[in-house]
Amino acid sequence: MFIQTEATPNPATLKFLPGRAVLETGTLDMPNKQAAAQSPLAERLFGIPNVGGVFYGSDFISVTKSDGDWQQIKPAILGAIMEHYMSGAALVAADVQSAASADDEFFDAKDADTVATIKDLIETRVRPAVAGDGGDITFKGYKEGIVFLQMKGACSGCPSSTATLQHGIQNLLKHFVPEVVEIRPV
Repeated sequence: MFIQTEATPNPATLKFLPGRAVLETGTLDMPNKQAAAQSPLAERLFGIPNVGGVFYGSDFISVTKSDGDWQQIKPAILGAIMEHYMSGAALVAADVQSAASADDEFFDAKDADTVATIKDLIETRVRPAVAGDGGDITFKGYKEGIVFLQMKGACSGCPSSTATLQHGIQNLLKHFVPEVVEIRPV
């Protein structure tokens, strides 16, 4: 098994590509050791000193370090990922739902058409680009022209995430949806 690594815009996060599917659908963000209890691999990764976050995408695993040098941490992460895949164990517990629940979203029913357009733009134009950087972005709400988005994985805490939200995503949404006046992270 050969696992590739890629740098992300967040210097504290590396993207690991095992060369096979990681999650069939959705994403899974485990920003701390408690959240990692839903995945044997994430628990193993959090057992490595200075691992501060784990994120699963469709074909990648992003690992965020809390401290230390990648040269010391990276070999242990590669070993843990390889051992996990060689064991054939499940990546996540059977009862874990990776897709975000629509119940977590908030918006006024009269804005349903606007929200549908915003969600479509995020799904088709924004999420693929953000996934390429080792993260994810999800719609959380819309109120009075303000779109609320949640950044996960490498994008959470990334120094350039504010610029991505303000200049990239906000400009895109304002162009296609004139009702949008601002983007805010959740």
